Amino acid sequence: MHTALEAAVRGLGGDFLAGAFGRTCQHWSQVADFSGLLTWDDLNEILGRHRLDAPRLRLFRAGVQVPPYKYLHSKVTKRLEVRQHVIPAALHRQIAAGASLVVDAMEGLHPGVADLAESLERHFHTDVQVNMYASWTSTEGFGIHWDDHDTVIFQLEGSKRWRLYGQTRPNPLRDDIEAPAEPDAEAFTEIMLRAGDMLYVPRGCWHAVAATEGRSLHLTCGLTPATGQSLLQWLSRQLTGSATLRASLPVHASPADQTAYVEALRKEVTEALHPNVLAEYLESLDACDPGRPFPSLPHIETVPADEALILRLTTARASYHVADSGIVFRAAGQEWTLSAQTVGFLEPLVAGKAVPLGDLARRSGITLDQAAALATELVTSDAAAVTGK
Repeated sequence: MHTALEAAVRGLGGDFLAGAFGRTCQHWSQVADFSGLLTWDDLNEILGRHRLDAPRLRLFRAGVQVPPYKYLHSKVTKRLEVRQHVIPAALHRQIAAGASLVVDAMEGLHPGVADLAESLERHFHTDVQVNMYASWTSTEGFGIHWDDHDTVIFQLEGSKRWRLYGQTRPNPLRDDIEAPAEPDAEAFTEIMLRAGDMLYVPRGCWHAVAATEGRSLHLTCGLTPATGQSLLQWLSRQLTGSATLRASLPVHASPADQTAYVEALRKEVTEALHPNVLAEYLESLDACDPGRPFPSLPHIETVPADEALILRLTTARASYHVADSGIVFRAAGQEWTLSAQTVGFLEPLVAGKAVPLGDLARRSGITLDQAAALATELVTSDAAAVTGK
């Protein structure tokens, strides 16, 4: 793991998870040099070479989105596909006029940002999307707003002033039945985020952000929340084995029969909400996370027994545990029961490392052919990928 990422994950552990996480903002000063996660040259390459249709690429000024036609050129291909490309000079003009540049899901565009997302997914056991924000003036791009997910912000270059107003509705949801009321007071705190700093902002906390000292570049990592609502949605799927839940509602039955049905339903749901149900749900989230599947070309059928081939998992939330039957390994919606000696094979992969097949074979005391066969099983299940370097 990149040393800056190691420093970030250390700061996000221990006291933070026990105290601030999900409750209140927290600021870390001078954690590490984050500038290597994404450079201006990297950003230029992405903007110039990738197809970035709005709204994945967008500009905001004073809380209003700049119309994409003002900086994107649309072209219809011979297959009648509309493609948009950045017009550099027009983009520069909009930015000079006070617009902030936003690119969503940078983890799909840049390896360093992908490493950051995977490190946070492994740490928080949740999906992570990383958006990039670049500003050159003190104009606020979005105005006062709140997000429906927790965020961890990494300041790569320059500085940003964060005005934090707190929550007006605890833990609001994207599909909530009631929108949070706008804050009617001044910001309860103001934080100057400088290069090398980190900031955590919980879901629903109103905030406003602006650059203060020239250009600014930061990454915002959105953490998908697991809520009581999502737990009950998962539980309802688990209960589809129940004849009571599958039954049609007794719409035309007598009041007594309707009451009896509701009582039977209540009993089954109550029994399903046993003390360990939360642990089971969280384990299921990790086990079923698809990660970011990656091809292993040119190896389209089997992974050859080449000790130099490098294997890595394509999900950051794989896990294994020791059982009477051996090692139970779960990843990307699949489960395998393996021999006890495969611990040496699985341990570095689950930790997020990319390891040559030869090293994995030696660590676990299996042959190179056996290591290649296991790698083939993981690759064909979209849980891993191999590369030549």
